[in-house]
This record gives sequence, structure tokens and C-alpha cells, in this order.
Amino acid sequence: MVDNNFSLLSISVIIPVYKGGKAFSNCLASLSKSLLSPAEVIVVVDGDDSESYQVAEDFGAKVLQLKTNQGPARARNRGAEIAKGDILFFMDADVTIHPDTLEKIVTVFQNDPDLAALMGSYDDQPGASNFLSQYKNLFHHYNHQIGSEEASTFWGACGGIRRDIFGEMGGFDESYRRPCIEDIELGYRLKAKGYRIRLCKNIYVKHLKHWTPYSLLRADFFYRALPWTELIHRDRNFVNDLNLQLSSRLSVIFIYLLLITAVASFWFPTLLLFGGLLILGLIILNWPVYQFFLKKRGLLFTLQTLPWHWLYYFYSGLAFAIGTAKYRLKGDHPTLSRQA
Repeated sequence: MVDNNFSLLSISVIIPVYKGGKAFSNCLASLSKSLLSPAEVIVVVDGDDSESYQVAEDFGAKVLQLKTNQGPARARNRGAEIAKGDILFFMDADVTIHPDTLEKIVTVFQNDPDLAALMGSYDDQPGASNFLSQYKNLFHHYNHQIGSEEASTFWGACGGIRRDIFGEMGGFDESYRRPCIEDIELGYRLKAKGYRIRLCKNIYVKHLKHWTPYSLLRADFFYRALPWTELIHRDRNFVNDLNLQLSSRLSVIFIYLLLITAVASFWFPTLLLFGGLLILGLIILNWPVYQFFLKKRGLLFTLQTLPWHWLYYFYSGLAFAIGTAKYRLKGDHPTLSRQA
């Protein structure tokens, strides 16, 4: 790593890992190419994973190991407890940074003393080449690129926060025992306290994850959409940003109307015309993202995204209904409480 006296602020990199494999090796390798040397790289091995421990140790990172797999929220918190940098930069073990990522993060904090936290974006060149990985990660990149720069949440895959503020907030909520929405929840608490979070669309990391239908649906439905729904109700935070934009909410309604119309058309064939109008409406509502896919990957790729994108709206709507019902049935609804 090249020393650089770019800023008075120092930055600690914190990476939770469990069975990181080749992606984790690439993650660490990207840090060695950073234009700005971090004050330290802290790796928290989340359970019995001697291979990741050895890779991190060989790299020269400070390595902590938890006895059992307890989830990235707890792992990140343990790493933050020993960090010395002014800024804590959290990244996932399956992402790589760009050479200027850390430098840009420090610059933003240096130039904006009132900023509490920031989040970056996936780049538009995902590491895995299969269609589903390209679609999923490009869609994530697109949502970040159109999001409000005054962010409403935080992101653990590429997120920086001032160490003192992180400590004041009590860190991530460790009741989330899987890779989940612990970063979103922290962002909601930061905003509720009046702190500013900035979405920096020109700060990039590359996602290396290889998505399969099973891993995508499990992560999106069980680990993200369901708990996020309950969090939205808990904090009454129906913000029109990122995945919660009005066009997305309308698309969910259109998808369910389309399904009802498709079934009813067996008895009332004239409803097929209405179904065609709903499809046209979905395309119009989502034209910006389809235009993005066209530009990045061409017509055939874009046509392949349609069933997956519409499936996304289907299970998002289903998760919202189930999550809402679960929240209502719980009865006791504390707002903005951190469950340690």
C-alpha cells in the first residue's frame, strides 16, 4: 500500500467474513491497490472458518474470530470496538474496492464536517458473469444511481461512518443474526437522531457474488423484504427513495391486478385486453430501468430481465403483506428501539 498524507482523517476498514473463499481473497487484494492506505484493516471471522482466518492473517490484517457464527451485525460491532480510525469503513467480504474508493470517502468526510455517514454504490461491472448475477447487481447499481443524495439509510457493503457517532448509536442491532437489514436499521436510527447520511454515487465497489434463483429469492424475501417491512412499520418510515419509490409501489399493484386478470380471463376472455394495458403500464412505469439495461447490456438481456423484475414486484408485495400482518399481530410496537 502506498502511504498518502491526503487527509488528517484516518480510516479503519472492517470486514466480517464467513467462508469467504476466492471472493474474500480478491477483496483483500483490492485493498492492497488502494491509493490511500487505511490506518488498519480489521477482519472479523464469524465462526469456525480457519481458511478465511489464515487468508486475513497472511494479508496482515488485524484478525478477530468469533466462536460461533453470529451474523455480520455482531461481527462488525466487534471490529469497531478495536478500531482506531476516525472513520469506520464497512465492506462485505465479497466486494472489491476501486483504487480511489478510500481516498474519496476520506475526502467527503474531510470536506463536510457535519456529515455523520455515507454510502457508496456497486459499480456497473459485476464480478460474476451469469445472467442472474449481472441482473441483480446492475439493478442494485441502478437504484443507487437514481437515489436521493441525502440518503435515508445506511449500507454495510460500502458504508463509512464517523467512529464517535457509531459508538454513540450503539452500533448495529445484533438481534439480526443473518445478513439482513441491520445496516438499514442503523440508518433509520441515525436519521431519527438528526444525523445526515450522504449517498455518494461516484464511490464504487464491485460485487463478486454469484447469484442463483434460490440464493436471490431467499435473500430478497426472507432476509430483506420481510424484516424491512416490519422496520418500516416500526419507524413509520415510508420514504419515497431507493426500492420504496412510488413507481415501485404502483408496479406491485399492477402485478397483482395482472395475475387476477390472467386467472379471470379463463372465464372472461375480454379481460385479456385489460391485461395488455397492465403490461403496457408496467413497461411505462419502469421504462427508465429498462432503458438502463438496454444501454448497458442490449435488447436480449433487457427482455430476460422482465420476468425477474416482475417476480421481484410479486414477492415484494407478498412480503409486505406478510410482514405487515406479523407486525400487527405482535401488538407491542416500540419505535426506534434498539434490540441488543
